[in-house]
Amino acid sequence: MSDGSIEDALKITLADYRLTRGEKRALAKVIEKIGDDDQQLAYARNVAFKLVREQLGGANDAELIDWLENVLKVLVPREDSGNHELRSEAFFSPDDACVGKINRLFTSSRKSVDVCVFTITDDRIKDAILAAHRRGVAIRIISDNDKSTDLGSDIDQLARLGVPVRVDRTEYHMHHKFAIFDRSQLLTGSYNWTRSAARNNEENFIVTGDRRLLKSFRVAFDKLWKELGG
Repeated sequence: MSDGSIEDALKITLADYRLTRGEKRALAKVIEKIGDDDQQLAYARNVAFKLVREQLGGANDAELIDWLENVLKVLVPREDSGNHELRSEAFFSPDDACVGKINRLFTSSRKSVDVCVFTITDDRIKDAILAAHRRGVAIRIISDNDKSTDLGSDIDQLARLGVPVRVDRTEYHMHHKFAIFDRSQLLTGSYNWTRSAARNNEENFIVTGDRRLLKSFRVAFDKLWKELGG
């Protein structure tokens, strides 16, 4: 993003010395394009302070300070205001805690889930996917063709029931095992979404809200989804 775009966005919100909810949303979208670039975020904060300093000393000082406080709430990375999205958990199998966590993530999702897994054969997970799909959650699934037709595989059934599915049909394997819930929670690890993983295998996954990891995995998913769409 260019320096001018963030400065222009801030000037627009300062025109009436207040940050409306609509302006806050618009500014947040501009900041979202910066992503996790700490230097750009620092630059944006410096611009906000500069704009306020240029106008201090008049009748609108109180409004200027209120505006600056509200803008800084948008410009300060969420990590600095609670670390809640950086909370991470680890899960290990054989144990049904893994399936339980996956299903809770589907149950709590409200907008979208992107799934990129080698195979799905655990009907408990399939049922959670279908329940979310029927609630209107936008679900996309990427899987591998070598396992999609195996006995017990749920991939074809999910596709038949209207869940968008794309399958890697190359000679190689789509061997990822990760999912992104509401673009805010990442699940990734060795854990296969299968009954044998829950009952017998030594496997693991983590769930994290780390923004940098989420961004990397979202880019990887979107790239693969596009590649498999042809």
